Amino acid sequence: MEVTITGASQTFTIKYITQAKFEIDGVVEKPDVIGAVFGQTEGLFGPELDLRELQKTGRIGRIEINLQSRNDKTSGTIIIPTSMDRVSTALIAASIESINRVGPCSAKVRLEKIEDIREARRKEIINRAKEILHKWNIESMPSVDQVYKQVSNTMKIGKVGKYGPENLPAGPRLESSNEIYIVEGRADIINLMRCGISNTVAIEGAKIPESIKRLTKEKEATALLDGDRGGDLILKELRQVASIKYVGRAPRGKEIEECNCKEINKAIAEKVPINKQQKSKNSFIKPEIPSEILKVAKELEGTLEAVLLDEKFETIERLPVSELAKELEKTKGIKCIVFDGIITQRIVDIAAEKNIERIVASRISEAVKPVLNVELNTI
Repeated sequence: MEVTITGASQTFTIKYITQAKFEIDGVVEKPDVIGAVFGQTEGLFGPELDLRELQKTGRIGRIEINLQSRNDKTSGTIIIPTSMDRVSTALIAASIESINRVGPCSAKVRLEKIEDIREARRKEIINRAKEILHKWNIESMPSVDQVYKQVSNTMKIGKVGKYGPENLPAGPRLESSNEIYIVEGRADIINLMRCGISNTVAIEGAKIPESIKRLTKEKEATALLDGDRGGDLILKELRQVASIKYVGRAPRGKEIEECNCKEINKAIAEKVPINKQQKSKNSFIKPEIPSEILKVAKELEGTLEAVLLDEKFETIERLPVSELAKELEKTKGIKCIVFDGIITQRIVDIAAEKNIERIVASRISEAVKPVLNVELNTI
């Protein structure tokens, strides 16, 4: 089993997973258990082992709570991934066992197991070694014999074919491959074939053909698009009507047909999952902020206050920013937070737990690790 902690700039394998069981006399929800985990362990061993500080520095991952309630009792598990040493991990586990209340209810927490995730680290190293070797082979200067062989293989690649009732330009390996690349035009197909990539198909226009929609449901599809406004628009439509898994982009201002093989391989190596594209630093699509939220944000400038909005952008509550985290943990029905301040990891974590869809503030802390179900915006 491979387990990783994902940060703003890198992914690294954790060392241990601590799993504890709990039983609570009463009915509580996940935020109540999360609050008890952070609250009742805070200050036990100083800032070095404070859970909030450890999350900020990436030494523990996201704490997962699984629970179910029955007959006025709640039971479940607490899962904490760590990248610390054995002693620190054991202290964290013992701290979790010391929790005796969740909200107004008495509680018992017992350690179930601490799992050593060393095999995952070995797999990560092996996979990285494969990537290094692949890049090394691409960038290495070929010998004369290799040049002749490459030229000979290029001659054998064949011509651009046609696919589907729309007669879309396609590479010869499109139908035989489980992984495919979707590009914008015929010239892109030809350029990719020069680089040895022939599991390709072109959209040939702004409207996504039905054949492309069907293919993306049957195969693992990567959209390999130009780094211009046209590529942005095609990506936007693909997100709406097709089942694209990854997105790769040409350098900004260049088209795929203009890229050399090194640039194309880099675009493929740096592809990102489509559901993270909006949060990627290389994304050219910026989320639009509704006018109702912009109006609230403008009213809050210089006030150091926050406004909680429901799904219809109607105000649930207005309060000082200093009370925001505490209020979020107990207020329901929030869909958007707008405030005059800095988005911190604590606010993001609470929003994720409470299914809050959007946070709008003055700026975002550099230490924040984005989560997929919360959109972060700045004014």
